Amino acid sequence: MDAENTYQVFDWLWTSGQLSRQDIAKLPALGIGAVINLAPPTSSNALAGEAELVTRQGVAYVQIPVDWEKPDPAQFFQFVHVMKAFEGRNLWVHCAKNMRVSAFVYLYRRFVLGETEEAASFPMREIWQPNETWQTLISGVAKT
Repeated sequence: MDAENTYQVFDWLWTSGQLSRQDIAKLPALGIGAVINLAPPTSSNALAGEAELVTRQGVAYVQIPVDWEKPDPAQFFQFVHVMKAFEGRNLWVHCAKNMRVSAFVYLYRRFVLGETEEAASFPMREIWQPNETWQTLISGVAKT
């Protein structure tokens, strides 16, 4: 895959930075049933027409545009609902660089799946150490 910071988290969940046209063409062969994009369409590396490219492959597409400077806990809970809606399917979750996604996946693994800190922090710990803004989001979700 061309996308940076690509990780297979589970046999049914992959995460990455922005997908390329070539990446999208490979999704059906991987058995991907849905793509969830957490980057706003105004991201500097956003792929024009991504939703159409994905859905033309027969893959569902959901975009939850999370503002890098103001991530909202409500968007994390929306993400949880989308993950539940696609339960049983192989999912690809991406954003611009897999930073937003890795934080959301950490929260999902830790507080929805109930995994240990060590397990839940993969792949976030491989990609970045969340800054103050994102630590605030993580702490806020942890308290709910």
